[in-house]
Amino acid sequence: MTRLLVECTYVYENPKANSGIQRVVRNVIRELPAKDREREYIPVVMLHGKLYEVKSLAPPPTKKWDLASLRERLQQAANLFWLRYRTLESRRPFGQSVWARRLLYVGFRLFVFGCLSIPIRLLNLALRGRQVPPRIVPLAHRAGDQLVLLDSSWHADFFPLAEQLKRDGVGIISVVYDLIPLTHPQFCDAGLVKVFNRWFDWIARTADGYITISTTIQEQLRQEMVRRVGEQQVLGRWFDYFYLGSDLDLIDQTRAVDLDLQRLFKQPEPVFLMVSTIEPRKNHAYLLDAFEQAWAVGSRARLCIVGKIGWKCEALIERIRRHPQLGRNLFMFNNLYDQSLEYAYQHATALVFPSYVEGFGLPLVEAMQRGLPAMASDIDVFREIGGDFMAYFDLEDPQSLANLVTDMERTGAFPAKRTLDQWQWLSWRQASEQLVERIEHHVTTTASDREAVCG
Repeated sequence: MTRLLVECTYVYENPKANSGIQRVVRNVIRELPAKDREREYIPVVMLHGKLYEVKSLAPPPTKKWDLASLRERLQQAANLFWLRYRTLESRRPFGQSVWARRLLYVGFRLFVFGCLSIPIRLLNLALRGRQVPPRIVPLAHRAGDQLVLLDSSWHADFFPLAEQLKRDGVGIISVVYDLIPLTHPQFCDAGLVKVFNRWFDWIARTADGYITISTTIQEQLRQEMVRRVGEQQVLGRWFDYFYLGSDLDLIDQTRAVDLDLQRLFKQPEPVFLMVSTIEPRKNHAYLLDAFEQAWAVGSRARLCIVGKIGWKCEALIERIRRHPQLGRNLFMFNNLYDQSLEYAYQHATALVFPSYVEGFGLPLVEAMQRGLPAMASDIDVFREIGGDFMAYFDLEDPQSLANLVTDMERTGAFPAKRTLDQWQWLSWRQASEQLVERIEHHVTTTASDREAVCG
């Protein structure tokens, strides 16, 4: 029997994380095909040098203030505190005086260390001492198993265990979402660039096969592999891709839609929706530039930004919070649950997505699958995903997006070649099936080729 061991360590340890990769991992795991006589699909985590089968990816209900949730709240508070620090250090008098900046830093550092860092470290120690939760159980690996690194494993510490599994006859398959820390490091934290580069060196040496989330990334990956390990080594590996699904899996019917969001959509003016983490690569500054140009000529279109606050975005957040249109034509929601996101998708006029670079662009298919047309930056992967169903704008010219917005506002017509009544995309069940079917095809083909050579 073939066993696919589908790794989901980060999502297991961070069940409330709901950004792109975490959404993919959770949905693929949930929709893995049922076991049959020939194959079995087992969610696994690798913790403290050991392999475990995941019985439940979601944690059991807990008290509102259990240790894990308290740690999460303190970490969020620390992040917001340092965001405020980075905003203040550029203002007077701190921006004009080195000594004032140092004093500000020391004050913030002492407060964070005493009130946040020490409690977080104590909670880490307390949680580390817990026994293995019952939602995972030890798993014995077998020669012939295939370990699918589905989660964001570049931050992991399980590489020695994975290498031991490989020595024991377990195949290693790496899911690659994008190469952005390598191709566009300017959009990433310096620490991530270093960690990701080290991880890529590891998978380039270790993995037997690679599966990406678009053909665009598949080709980029192959080129980077040739550059790093040479054409001859690449010929011995296999490459493929699968597409992501479009369901929102964390909708809770008992949770009310955000009241401020509901009020926004009760007004008759069109609402253009942006959904993503707020960070430089997503290009929110371009979005503001484009809508400011539209507003300057009398547009009443409203821009609704949905997404948690990320990194390297202090100036942008300050620009939004000080914007004269905030609360009138400009709105920002940083902590919406899926129930509210679904409501926004269903009531908006169009999605706008000006990202510089992506591995896929999950909000695009989430929107279009719900009948919400999408305008996106004119990059290869968006052309691959959206084809003639999307409208595209020039990242070098914010006026090109402003024109799309004002033209749609004036005519009521979406400027794409094909309408969404002809659009169809994968569910997460179909995406999960596509992933495992393509992996199994390559594993079977490779094994057959190896037997033919030995025979």
